[in-house]
Amino acid sequence: MVFCRFRSIIEQNISDFLSDELTIEHNYSLRHLNTFGIDARAAAYLRISSTAQLLSALQDPDLAAMPRLVLGGGSNIVLTGDFSGVVLHMATRGMRLAQASLDTVLVTAAAGENWHDFVQWTLAQGVGGLENLSLIPGTVGAAPIQNIGAYGVEIKDYLHSVSVMHAGSGMTFEMNVDDCRFGYRDSIFKQAQGRELIVLEVTFALPAEWRPNLRYAELAQAVAEQQLEADQKQPTMQQVADTVMAIRRRKLPDPAVIGNAGSFFKNPVVSQAQCEALLQQFPALVHHAQADGTHKLAAGWLIDQCGWKGRNLGPAGVYPKQALVLVNNGGARGADITRLAEAITADVEAKYGVKLSPEPVFV
Repeated sequence: MVFCRFRSIIEQNISDFLSDELTIEHNYSLRHLNTFGIDARAAAYLRISSTAQLLSALQDPDLAAMPRLVLGGGSNIVLTGDFSGVVLHMATRGMRLAQASLDTVLVTAAAGENWHDFVQWTLAQGVGGLENLSLIPGTVGAAPIQNIGAYGVEIKDYLHSVSVMHAGSGMTFEMNVDDCRFGYRDSIFKQAQGRELIVLEVTFALPAEWRPNLRYAELAQAVAEQQLEADQKQPTMQQVADTVMAIRRRKLPDPAVIGNAGSFFKNPVVSQAQCEALLQQFPALVHHAQADGTHKLAAGWLIDQCGWKGRNLGPAGVYPKQALVLVNNGGARGADITRLAEAITADVEAKYGVKLSPEPVFV
């Protein structure tokens, strides 16, 4: 694997290392650290507020001997049971802006920053580009790991670089877009080659001259309706962000009210031949042609057609307004979420011959 502009961690301020003591908590409840609200516990927990503290934790012999789980906002995880190792909760803070050129503005945020707050901060600075990704739960550090995307925009579209620490060596690296090997809801950080990499901060290259991205039909229609009402020729970046938020609030449950991890399944990608065969049997099949000749199917539509929308299986269920979202109706454990996901996957595969893949990571 090739990384650019790597540097040794020892170049950082030594005094910072000395001032960051480790405060380890044991038998720690993770209920408030995962948006599903699953009440699992960690054998050890450490809140990471600085790079120096992270390095100290990785070099601590007792912690190094334990299984390790790095958590941000916990919005893309299913805790299947208690965790026998140490949870490193990335809670670093900091955002900054720099003019890279006449065409580009660089914005950087620490891994522990709330993603939605960061997007709103960029808009407050008069810098657009990330507004279509408003209200996505989670942290900045998790964004490139999942290559989050919504309404025609993905992280890879604007990513400039990711600063990471290699857990084994304590070295830090700057990774560019190619290094990250982005795919659909995928990156090197989810693959074997990147499992030891911990995101420290993320930098985005945003356009100095903003233009709205309204390629997503639902968003374009909603924005156009607002323009007509306000007699505007061009929406503002904040108006686009507000419209995205309104759509998301209408369709998706608030994790603070109903435990969930957002869209639970990836939209499956099939060959053109398979898509054509499915269309012959199911003419209403929702599909989208891709540049490489494949077709992306709407997982939510498949699940809905199998009768799962609004249906419960024990304390876990499918959200009545969006079949892609699995919810914790109260007291659900990881096993309940897993059982529901497996039942849905089996029904979709039996009816359509298409296997769904979950977005969240199971731990």
